Amino acid sequence: MRDWAQWHTGYDDPSSFLSARLRAVRARLAQAIDTAPAGPLQLVSLCAGQGRDVIGVLSGHPRREDVRALLVEFDAGIAEVARQSAAQAELPHVEVRVADAGEVTRFSDALPADVLLLCGIFGNVSDDDIRRTVEAAPALCRPGATVIWTRNRRAPDLTPRIRQWFTTSGFDEVGFDALATDGLMAVGANRLARAPEPGLPEGRLFSFRAS
Repeated sequence: MRDWAQWHTGYDDPSSFLSARLRAVRARLAQAIDTAPAGPLQLVSLCAGQGRDVIGVLSGHPRREDVRALLVEFDAGIAEVARQSAAQAELPHVEVRVADAGEVTRFSDALPADVLLLCGIFGNVSDDDIRRTVEAAPALCRPGATVIWTRNRRAPDLTPRIRQWFTTSGFDEVGFDALATDGLMAVGANRLARAPEPGLPEGRLFSFRAS
């Protein structure tokens, strides 16, 4: 299995594909918060890692007090790094929860989300799990919510199909950033343009593959 704690050290290199992806995700996240209606916002980040995207944006954002964020991370050590970072940034409304993000019941108390982050997931699960997660996303979101996701574009490039799955599931595309990095990384942002289906999706959303 991949050492995910070691994997995070790639962020320490500003020229790495991870750093490029992080900058793009932060830009899309800041945009989503900027353009959201006034008032409280619920943010949910699945497989949140060290929370560098959410914490990095909220720490200096003028709407930081509006946002209630739940970061769901399976690895307790990585989650503790996120928890300490949130505390250092004085973000008391950021909760870090050690849980399996593939199980909706583990974070259902934070739904519906105004912003949903699915970053670092779609490159580590099956194509069927990606489609299942995209099709389930409307049930996790409030109307008008923004979903931010990532995926590499290595052959065979699945991102065109992912974009279509979002469209078919009732999302408008806000943006798609094809990053010029060795990892051929892409960052997508989609806004829910219809009323969500009632009730929560049944069964698992996804399971990480052995790597």
